[in-house]
Amino acid sequence: MSKPLTKSARQARIGELIELRLVASQAELAQLLAAEGIAVTQGTLSKDLLELGAVRIRTDSGFRYALTEAEQGGTTAQAKLAKVCAELLLNAEGSANLVVLRTPPGAAQYFASAVDKMGWEEVLGTIAGDDTVLLITRDPDGGGAMAQSLLEM
Repeated sequence: MSKPLTKSARQARIGELIELRLVASQAELAQLLAAEGIAVTQGTLSKDLLELGAVRIRTDSGFRYALTEAEQGGTTAQAKLAKVCAELLLNAEGSANLVVLRTPPGAAQYFASAVDKMGWEEVLGTIAGDDTVLLITRDPDGGGAMAQSLLEM
């Protein structure tokens, strides 16, 4: 029986498997996921790997998948967030430690995921609906500054 997972949850599990094991091929990765009850097509898996920034690298024992800096909080993740902000962020307003972010319908969860992948210490978390993201900062007065930072991206 397969587990229904969100795209973000599936991609997070793929990232964990790549980091924990020597995964040499998409077929092997699909088998590992299937063993956990996660059914995925080759096309979806290929797209997930691309979005995760996974690349095949050569090791002494052959090829394996590895994550690039994009998934490790590097500058590539910031470039991706800047692109997502330019494409999807319609409005941002801050109040106290809260930021309300408006996106087109259906884009809020994707936007929140891009923010979460940044791994910012100042962000306590995000909650996404259909077209609105609530971002919570650790600083009791950090909402306004965070809203402005995202608008400037």
